[in-house]
Amino acid sequence: MATTKAPDAGRRSDRSRRAIHDAALALVTEQGYRRTTIEGIAARAGVGKQTIYRWWPSKAAVLMDAFLDLAGRTAEDAGGAPQPASAASSGGSAPGLPDTGDLAADLKTVLRATVDELNNPVLEAVTRALTAEGIVDAKLGAEFVQQLLDPQLALYVTRLRAAQEAGHVRAEVDPRIALELLIGPLMHRWLLRTLPLTHAYADEVVDYAIGGLTPRA
Repeated sequence: MATTKAPDAGRRSDRSRRAIHDAALALVTEQGYRRTTIEGIAARAGVGKQTIYRWWPSKAAVLMDAFLDLAGRTAEDAGGAPQPASAASSGGSAPGLPDTGDLAADLKTVLRATVDELNNPVLEAVTRALTAEGIVDAKLGAEFVQQLLDPQLALYVTRLRAAQEAGHVRAEVDPRIALELLIGPLMHRWLLRTLPLTHAYADEVVDYAIGGLTPRA
């Protein structure tokens, strides 16, 4: 008599988690963060509300996890493109910024990747939702910074310190302030939609910033 194979609980859990992630991202894109609820996510995902609460303590935690997963999958689909500044990779496995010895070229590569991510319609709506809600919700804002931004900002600090050690950046420059000269203009243009966010603009931002960071004759 043939034996009946037991259901793969791990595979079923993975399917449920992916369904919940997809439902959360879809709802936030369609109706915004505030109108998205745990009940709505559960209904869209086809799972019980208790299933969500077993894995996540809040709506914010669901969305944060879903965004991290999406960002990781997007990076994989892009063939391991340089990590942008606006989103952390899943599991904190970002390899670091490129270091070819040419600081300007390396920063342009990374900022162009940032432009591509911010302009990616798959990521843009949920990134805007998290950013906007984080401004009025201090707790969510802190989670957004801790989980999504800080790991990426640390990569800039590491690269700029390496440039300092190589003599390509002045020793007195604070890397944490310097990275804001690079990322801040892109985020300002993206958030406020003042002008198009392009590779050419990213290159100019690097050129302007590098002029203030490199050793003076």
